[in-house]
Amino acid sequence: MRPNTDSRLFATLYGRLAISLMVVFVAIGAIMIVTSQRMFETQRLFELVANLVVGTVVFSLIAALVVFRFLTLRLRRLACAIEAFRASGFAHPIRVDTQNGNDDEIGRIIGAFQEMSERIATQLAQLEQVDRQRRELLANVSHDLRTPLASMQGYLEMVLIRDEGLSQDDRYRYLQIAVKHCERLARLVRDLFDLTKLEANEVRLQVEAFPISELAQDVVQKFALSAHKRDLRLSASVCADCPPIRADIGMMERVLENLIENAMRYTPAGGEINVGVRRTGDRVELQVSDTGRGIHHDDIGNVFDRYYRADRGESSDAGNAGLGLAITRRIIELHGGRIRVESTPGLGTTFTVDLAMA
Repeated sequence: MRPNTDSRLFATLYGRLAISLMVVFVAIGAIMIVTSQRMFETQRLFELVANLVVGTVVFSLIAALVVFRFLTLRLRRLACAIEAFRASGFAHPIRVDTQNGNDDEIGRIIGAFQEMSERIATQLAQLEQVDRQRRELLANVSHDLRTPLASMQGYLEMVLIRDEGLSQDDRYRYLQIAVKHCERLARLVRDLFDLTKLEANEVRLQVEAFPISELAQDVVQKFALSAHKRDLRLSASVCADCPPIRADIGMMERVLENLIENAMRYTPAGGEINVGVRRTGDRVELQVSDTGRGIHHDDIGNVFDRYYRADRGESSDAGNAGLGLAITRRIIELHGGRIRVESTPGLGTTFTVDLAMA
């Protein structure tokens, strides 16, 4: 146990200074012992004392300067690094060469400052990225709001201007188009409102046990007509022995709707979309697969970001700000589940939701 204690003592700045002073005093004591043999001569005694006092003062000054430099050298390096860190706008972390001196107090202070600077620089970079994505979201939302508003206003003004000259069929068609744009606008506002509540943890889950396979079949049936109009084959494949899950049935229906709508949006006519439910051990997997254009590998990591909307070559879908997948991920996280995506450009995409069974 004693060697460990000695090593810990030597690892501290206080221990190193104490040992250095002990060596100095031992050296001075040895010198005094050697020279004390000549102290019996009275004349030499005063000369010896005077020389010893002068030597001690000079040696103490030199030792103090050495110790002061030893203490302040790395502190000056740290101060210069902090100034450079501030001059860079806190963008470049501190880098200080301690020459294997990280085991004492000053070394640990330098290490802590380096870790703090790295964390500050990383957080600033993340804040800049979030701010940039926020501006992109505002631009996208502004465009998506303006497009249905402008179309709705145009058709309503046409109905007012050509009131008497419009036939009943034209009037109905214009009003139907205006209502369609109004629905898109309402859907966008709803997504923004729901995402805000989900991220602020203001949503209370109404948890109950229910068969997810039956819910999947019901949602597929709900989108069957819409898929048929787009010339898409929408099907469901569920296991008969799939156990129920404990979740908010309304939230899980929203997850299925978002994933199916996303698949329909990016799958061309003639494509296929399949919703599958199966049991994997003590978990339940929900999969939504399509044969669309797929997602580029550079976009895979960003598809669930609330500010990100990948450009997969399709024309702009008014009223869609790319918030559906962000809402989906947040709902799954609230249920303690996981969601992942696999995609091959040109072949299709598969979203997999992993949930605990009841």
